[in-house]
Order: sequence, then C-alpha cells, then structure tokens
Amino acid sequence: MTDSSLPASAAEYANQPVIEVQRDGVHYTLLGTAHVSKASIDAVNAAIDSGRFDAVAVELDEQRHKALTHPDALAQLDLVKVIRDKKVAPFAANLALAAYQRRLAEQLGIEPGAELKAAATEASARGLSLQLIDRDVGITFRRILQGLGFWDRAKLIGSVGGGLFARDEVSEADIERLKEGDMLESSFGDFARDTPTLFASLIDERDQYMAAKLRERSDGAKQVLAVVGAGHLKGMSRYLADDQRTPQAVVDALVQIKQKRNIPWITLTLMTLIIGGIAWGYYHGGRDLGRDLLLQWVAWTCGLTAIGALLAGANPLSLLAGAVAAPFKPFRPGLPSGMFSALAEVRLRKPAYPDFLALRDDTQTLRGWYRNKVTRVVLVFMLTNLGTIAGEWMAGARILGKLLH
Repeated sequence: MTDSSLPASAAEYANQPVIEVQRDGVHYTLLGTAHVSKASIDAVNAAIDSGRFDAVAVELDEQRHKALTHPDALAQLDLVKVIRDKKVAPFAANLALAAYQRRLAEQLGIEPGAELKAAATEASARGLSLQLIDRDVGITFRRILQGLGFWDRAKLIGSVGGGLFARDEVSEADIERLKEGDMLESSFGDFARDTPTLFASLIDERDQYMAAKLRERSDGAKQVLAVVGAGHLKGMSRYLADDQRTPQAVVDALVQIKQKRNIPWITLTLMTLIIGGIAWGYYHGGRDLGRDLLLQWVAWTCGLTAIGALLAGANPLSLLAGAVAAPFKPFRPGLPSGMFSALAEVRLRKPAYPDFLALRDDTQTLRGWYRNKVTRVVLVFMLTNLGTIAGEWMAGARILGKLLH
C-alpha cells in the first residue's frame, strides 16, 4: 500500500522525499520537508501548482497556524484565561519554541516552518481544502510531562529554559538533524534524543495522530497532499496504511491527559506533617512551642514566596498576593500561590498591544523577559511557585527538627 521511492515526477518535488499511500479510495502524497530549507518551499509550491491535488494537509495545529500566518493573533491572547485554565507552562513552552525558531531564522536567513506557511497560504489562495493535522502543542507538552518522573521533568525544564537565553549559534549537527527530523524534537535538544518517553510523545504519538486526522477528513477529497517534516514520513505512512483503529478512537486516545488525584500523596503528606506537627507541639510542648511551629510555617512559606516574586520583578501588590496565599497552599490543592501573584500582576501591569508584538524579540534575552509585560507574568507565576515550594520544604524540615529536638 506504500511506496517509499520517489514518483516518476520527482522533479516537481525538488527531490524532497515522498511516500504515497492509497487507502479507502483516497490517494495520499506525503511530502517530507526540512523546516529550514528553501528547497522544501520550492517543492511545496511546485506540488500545489501542479494542479494534481484537491486538498492540502499541513503539520500544524490551530495555534501554530495562526502564529505563522497571522502574527498579530497573539495580541488577542487572554492572559487571565491562560492563568486560570492552568496553561502557563504550555504557554511558556510555546515561547521557548518561538525563541528557538527566531535564533534559527537569524542564523540561516529563513524562517523555520516557512514551507508549512507556504503550503497553507497557497492552498487558501487556490481555494483548496486545508487541513491542520498536528496535535495541539499544549497537549503534547502536557502528555510529555505526565510521562516523566520528577528529575526528568526538572531536566526537561532546564533544557528548555537554557535554550531560551542561549546566544550561541545553533550547531551544524543540530541543523542537520533538524533537516531530517522534527521542529519540536529539535527544540528540546539532546534531552529528547536521550529520553524514550519524550520521543514517543513528540514523534510516534504525533505520527499516529496526524495519520488519523488525514483519514477522518470528510470533504470528499481524492488527491491529498500532506506536507510534514521528513522525520514523520516513515511512521505516518505506516499508520496511514495499516492502522485498523477508527480515526476518532486514535485522536481521542492521544489527546487525553491523565487527571491528577484530587489529593496528591505529596500534598497529603505535607498537610499531615504540618497540621500534625503543630498540633503535637501545642499538646506536648505548650502554647509557646505550638505558636513557634506555626510561625515557622508562615515565615518560611511567606518569606521564600516573596523572594521568588521579588526575583521575578513582581509588582509589590502581586508579591503580597502570593505571599499571603502561600501558607494556605496545602489546604487548597490546585491553586498555587503563583496563580494569585500572576493574576494580580496582569491587572496591575496589564500587557499592551506592543508587548505582544515584541514577544518574538524579547524572548531572546533574559532582559527582554523582564522588560516585556507578557513574559513578566510568566516569570512571576513560575518563580513565585518555586519560592512557595522551597518555603514548604524548608518549613517542614524546621518543624520536624523542632519536634525531634
């Protein structure tokens, strides 16, 4: 059902890799591209100009499509909704990806993903049906995190965070891997290649997802051109030809996010330690010991939360909001102190239209992250939460030490 060789009209694809699949009366042409190659743009334009296709699919989700074709769309983002919906981490990951792409563009003189933009733009101009087949980046990022342990999560966040502010050029080896692989995989650096769980979420799951999205189209198209990164060709063609699951079943399975338990064990343990320790202190050590333990908890959680917010450059009232909320975190699971600080920051220093327009430049440097009011909110959310976590563990250790003394 598949043919991994180039078709007879290989010239029209500028010698880019192509796999053709016939299934259920539809002929799929999977055009493998390099996200940093002028030849790939030429191949896309030539394929669409050939008039052979009545539909075009691209390796984009709705958000990335808007970012490529409507750069101003980001200015319509509702930051308050992002914070309340607990999507700050995926939003930060998108900013990291954008920063990495900007570095590549400056170094290579071509915007990463330009061939995907060309495919979407040309298809719309010709009145062809356009399908966005990639999974939402936020879902991919969340599925990655849920499959990693604590230390791997820390390494991943460090890898992405380090890439945000790196000013050195992207290495030749990385560029060559990008030509043969995937933009998201490359943006996570060596960590992606060394972590099988991460690779599965970044590549294999998306191969399955994109193949299923191709199969579920209902516009009656018979000749479909799918423009995807070359690293997806082999997996996508296999799933497109042989997967016997219904497309909807595949899509539903691959967008599910495991819901955390209402009371995670670590939170339950912390609550038991704090409440039990303070109660034991009052009962056995008297009012003075009990009050001392309670003050230890409040001082450490408030103090380190405030330091985290201060390091993020938060408004004093935003700092206060996080610090006041911090001691109560064990009693309100799912509502981190950083959420209160970030919501206050958005209202006190509301990002303006120019802040959104400047994101592409400001995410390139640490100074830019502090200067831009949008990224400042992200910093306030993250560093305030880190301060609270540090304060909880320090307070827990101090309380335990007092009780054992």
